[in-house]
Amino acid sequence: GFISNMSVHRQYFPDDEDEKGAAIRKYNSHINGPYILHGIQEKYLMRFCCCCCCISQPVNCMSCAVRALADPSHQRAGTNLRYFEQLLSKELRARGQSQQEPADERPIQLDTYERPKDYLPEREVYEALCRGEGVKMTQKRRSRLFCRYQDGNRSPRLLLKPMKEEDEWDSPHIVRYLEALSDEEIEKIKELAKPNLARATVRDPKTGVLTVAHYRVSKSAWLEGEDDPVIARVNQRIEDITGLSVDTAELLQVANYGVGGQYEPHYDFSRRPFDGNLKVDGNRLATFLNYMSDVEAGGATVFPDFGAAIWPRKGTAVFWYNLFKSGEGDYRTRHAACPVLVGSKWVSNKWIHERGQEFRRPCGLTEVD
Repeated sequence: GFISNMSVHRQYFPDDEDEKGAAIRKYNSHINGPYILHGIQEKYLMRFCCCCCCISQPVNCMSCAVRALADPSHQRAGTNLRYFEQLLSKELRARGQSQQEPADERPIQLDTYERPKDYLPEREVYEALCRGEGVKMTQKRRSRLFCRYQDGNRSPRLLLKPMKEEDEWDSPHIVRYLEALSDEEIEKIKELAKPNLARATVRDPKTGVLTVAHYRVSKSAWLEGEDDPVIARVNQRIEDITGLSVDTAELLQVANYGVGGQYEPHYDFSRRPFDGNLKVDGNRLATFLNYMSDVEAGGATVFPDFGAAIWPRKGTAVFWYNLFKSGEGDYRTRHAACPVLVGSKWVSNKWIHERGQEFRRPCGLTEVD
């Protein structure tokens, strides 16, 4: 019955882009375990991955490849590897070939990972925070964190049921809202986003052109308020909670991070002074980030500059300002989405822009207010 309805189930299978992203991320990762592979041809790693996906669960696919190549004594991985070799031999015999074509690249080598000259100066801190190490939450700082009910400056929609607000960090101020999304709203947002999910892009800092990047591995989709009443309700809730207008905000972005999915340290605000995209609505003033799933391992949002790590909790949301009241960027807000090690991570975020906030968040007396 399953096979006869394969076309129905095919929409849930990993596509070529999913498999390639998982393989490349696993190849480059040195957070997710002690073994690093060198000199593996991508096409052979991908064929191994596809084979594993046929005989096992996709989430175990790359771990099988790593274990078989790094630990020959691993029984299950060795069995999978031999099965793969048998299938490859049958394929070669069917083609009338007695042996595999010689490889152009160097043979597989297993070695200790040596970091290249890195463009990411805070990599050591970033990776430590992703492992739950080096978090600078002291008792003194913890004593300055509180929880409260937030009614959005007496918003009529929050008077009877105010939001539960918790301080996650004191400076810069980061807060978490509990019960920001219901399970029904989360499922509806996922349902709307799934047909439109595509590889997430970044803006090239030199050209301003949107492009894919190896340091951002996820799929995303954009949802408008007109798409469904749930999206309109979520947008209105964000406005009520923050007290900021969402009329000039970007669409609700939904992102899915599979195993190995991550977004290395970056700023949400633009640092290009002549960015044409800022002329109309201004820079990204604030970020409102909804967590739509729990993550079994990995997936934290970390801030390397001041050593904060915020872990996903389904139904909650975090909020912070990217700009000072003067409009200058707060460079402390450089943050990252840590690699997902086990499970899947779903988030949605709203980037709120400067225009329309002149009387809601007026300028301060100094540049860093």
